[in-house]
Amino acid sequence: MTVQHHMGDLPAAIDFGSSVAVDTEAMGLNPHRDPLCVVQLSAGDGDAHVVQLNRSTYDCPRLKALLGDPQVTKIFHYARFDLATLERYLGIEASPVYCTKIASKLARTYTDRHGLKDLCKELLSVDISKQQQSSDWGADTLSEAQVNYAASDVLYLHALKEKLDAMLLREARYPLAQAAFTFLPVRARLDLAGWADDDIFAH
Repeated sequence: MTVQHHMGDLPAAIDFGSSVAVDTEAMGLNPHRDPLCVVQLSAGDGDAHVVQLNRSTYDCPRLKALLGDPQVTKIFHYARFDLATLERYLGIEASPVYCTKIASKLARTYTDRHGLKDLCKELLSVDISKQQQSSDWGADTLSEAQVNYAASDVLYLHALKEKLDAMLLREARYPLAQAAFTFLPVRARLDLAGWADDDIFAH
């Protein structure tokens, strides 16, 4: 496993293929208040790229081009937050999208444990640490522990997608999952527009 830490943007000539695992780290969970600080990515090959963003400009054309590429599927865990944050600070809609949390909720109805740590443990027999989840991602210098934590959030998403896809197909829920993934960018825009807690489909 190799973890590469980049300042500002991805370097040139990195090819993630047809799908890339993506996660974000911000100063909190409110996209309007809490700035995006870090975007981490993996091609599912055991390597990760952790991009520490310049929050004064968010000038990262190669990262934006990758995330906005309609030919590349972006794999997230809890995509709703990441999509809203990426649109708010980078001005891009990262689609098409796959969300392992939604896939888990549709496929693994025998449990209410759909966190990334739970999925990795059950489906991959991998125990990941969440110790750095609440830390200062806006620091000028990220610690080695922070960088490694950020990497761990994307290293296993391709493998989880493969496992969850098999379960969704087995339970005949794959088309439903795909429809939910297609709606996710709209759900993120509703969050940003002020409808985060309102069910617009309710009576």
